[in-house]
Amino acid sequence: MMNLLIHPTGAYLLSLFFNLCSNYFIFMNNNLSNIKDFLEEKAFYYNRPEFIETDPIQIPHQFDNPKDIEIAAFLTSILAWGQRKTIISKARQLLKLMDNRPYDFIRQAGKNDVKLLGSFIHRTFSGTDTIYFIHAIKHIILTYGSFQYLFESNFQQTTDIKNILIQFRKTFFSLPHQARTTKHVPDISKGSTGKRLNLFLRWMVRRDNRGVDFGLWQKIPSSALYIPLDVHSGTVARKLGLLRRKSDDWKAVEELTAMLRILDPNDPVKYDFALFGLGVFEKF
Repeated sequence: MMNLLIHPTGAYLLSLFFNLCSNYFIFMNNNLSNIKDFLEEKAFYYNRPEFIETDPIQIPHQFDNPKDIEIAAFLTSILAWGQRKTIISKARQLLKLMDNRPYDFIRQAGKNDVKLLGSFIHRTFSGTDTIYFIHAIKHIILTYGSFQYLFESNFQQTTDIKNILIQFRKTFFSLPHQARTTKHVPDISKGSTGKRLNLFLRWMVRRDNRGVDFGLWQKIPSSALYIPLDVHSGTVARKLGLLRRKSDDWKAVEELTAMLRILDPNDPVKYDFALFGLGVFEKF
């Protein structure tokens, strides 16, 4: 026990263990069965095609080719901060600059084609950032064939989503780039929630018959995913006693996801629909 406490990683894991135990007792006091039933009902309600109409996931749903879908999903998830109407508008604008053929455009784009994208701006995401992202995506396509192969092959080696996200960021910024651009891909190693990357994975990995998430990447199980924690889902989770940590960071992501796995070990991230819907639409 002493060695565990002395080692930083061991101390953190021990702290997480005690937090989970404490959350579990809170859970029980609030009646675990009732909380599960409540979240199941809300997840079922929001996880339906009508949800797409007001959500950024509508952007990748405009495409049929899986390679277009994953690029559109990645770019849209990266732009997913701020008002959803603006996110949707900006993602649509960016893809229009690629003639709504993102895979073919990026794979075949020459320097002049890429320069045209320098006019795209979304909040702090500048034209310089846009151009680098196109180069980085092209590098992934030419090196690995697709995002799917890159993520699935890494998962086969480690089965640890946290490490996969950390390694993905290193791969993405393996080309020469400006330091400012790195802020647009979450750095899990520094405690980021990784909300946008976890959202991208939810879209690509989760499999059900509800018609919202795509479930295209079948070599990564839904059980391995982490919650795309944001201010809305975090606030609702704390009110329900699912999350005690006050900061929205990776430790909070691990804590909340572990609690959701108690509710459904096979598909814990489906409750993102419930937590987000309660926060955004119902002001829970």
